[in-house]
Amino acid sequence: MLLKNLNVIVIDNDKNFTKTYNNYFNLYSDYNLIGTYSSAKEALRSSTTAIPDIIITDIPEEELGGIDVLIKFKKKAINAKIIVISEQNDFNLIKKAFKNGANGYLTKPLTEERLYNALNSIRFDGAAISNDIAKQVISMFQRKSFNEFSKRENEIIDYLFEGETYKTIAEKLFVTASAVNFHIQNIYLKLNVNSKSEALDKLRQLDCA
Repeated sequence: MLLKNLNVIVIDNDKNFTKTYNNYFNLYSDYNLIGTYSSAKEALRSSTTAIPDIIITDIPEEELGGIDVLIKFKKKAINAKIIVISEQNDFNLIKKAFKNGANGYLTKPLTEERLYNALNSIRFDGAAISNDIAKQVISMFQRKSFNEFSKRENEIIDYLFEGETYKTIAEKLFVTASAVNFHIQNIYLKLNVNSKSEALDKLRQLDCA
C-alpha cells in the first residue's frame, strides 16, 4: 500500500538554512515542503490551506516565550508532529521541549540524510532525537550510585547533575529545602569540597573511575 506524502513546514530565521531545506525537500519524494517561515509568529499567522503533518522549528528563546510556543502550534495543528532543531543540546531545554509537545529534537548542523531519517522516525516511530542527545539520556540512566553516599544523597546527586536547584530538588523529593541543604552539606563534607561546581567536578571524576 502506498503511503501518502506528508506536508511539512519549516521555521528558521537563518535564510541560509531556509535555502538548504528547500534543496533537501527537492530530494524527498514522500514529504512536501508547503511553507518556510522566518519566525514562529509568522507561521502562526499563516493562512496556509494545507495543515502541516510535521513542523520543523528552530525557536529562539526570546520569541513568544521560546520553547513554550510549541503549545500554540499544538492548538493550531492538533495532530501535527513537531521536530525542534537547535544548536543547543542542553538537557533541561530538551526536556522542556518534549514536555511542551515536541516529538523530536535534533542538533545542528543537519545533513540531508539526518533530516530524512528524522522525518521517517517521526512518521513511523513517533519520535526522533540526535545521537548526541541519545548519549546524554543513556548516560543519565546509566550513572552509577556512589557507595559512600546514602540513597537519598545519591538521589540529590542525580538532580544536581541535571542542573536542578535546591528548591526544585525539595519539590521533587517532597521534602523541605532545609532538608536538601542538610544532605548537600553532608555530600560536600564527604567530598571535601565547598561548592556545587567543585562537588560536580569531583563526582564526575568518581563516575569515570
